[in-house]
Amino acid sequence: MRLASAETPSMADQLPSINFGFEELRLRMAQFTARFDDFIDKGRKRVLEERNNFRMNVAELQEDQKMKKRDIEILTLKSATHAQTLAKESAETAEMHAAITTLTEQRDERLANRDTLKAQIVEVQKAVSARREAQLKHRRYLDGQARHNEPELDFWENYLSMKIDGAGLQDRIKFTFNNINEREWEREAWFEIDTSEREVRVIHYRPKIEKEEVDRVQERYNECREFSVLLKGMRELFIEALK
Repeated sequence: MRLASAETPSMADQLPSINFGFEELRLRMAQFTARFDDFIDKGRKRVLEERNNFRMNVAELQEDQKMKKRDIEILTLKSATHAQTLAKESAETAEMHAAITTLTEQRDERLANRDTLKAQIVEVQKAVSARREAQLKHRRYLDGQARHNEPELDFWENYLSMKIDGAGLQDRIKFTFNNINEREWEREAWFEIDTSEREVRVIHYRPKIEKEEVDRVQERYNECREFSVLLKGMRELFIEALK
């Protein structure tokens, strides 16, 4: 048998070179993470401001109601005093005057209560309309932000074979993975995060995986704030769980 020459090129030398673009990927991941954090912070601040304004409006309405109630009590007391004075002036008509005064007071009180309730209803309707308008503006802002981040979301969906959806609540985001099991390519795995606080929390996930492992992935993300750590970490846990 003739030995192969040392100068003969090996099969490894004949393979084409492959550039995976890891540096560009890392840069795009960092940029997306920064925009994502900024978006969450702005949304949280806006929700807190709207909540505080709503509470202030409710407190003002309650205080106004108390003041009107005190005015009604003062007017009622004055009317009762006036009725007693009229009763003293004429003994013969005292009973009739007392009855008329009582009926007049009841009518005035009901009318005053009716007007007060109407005014309160108008104020509450204004507050509800303002709240609804604020929520509509916030929804429009979120829609515009979503369109702005669409290219980055497409990148994540294609790179990790996943999709990003809302979870039905304002501070919840759902991530769904597929192609994670070689025997069942159509099978999906998902998890939800809560972004209402600074520390992001993984609150729901399927299929079942160890909570300690999920907590470790969550802690790594909250320490470095790199979105790829959370997504890749959870995907790896799902892959291991479905093996």
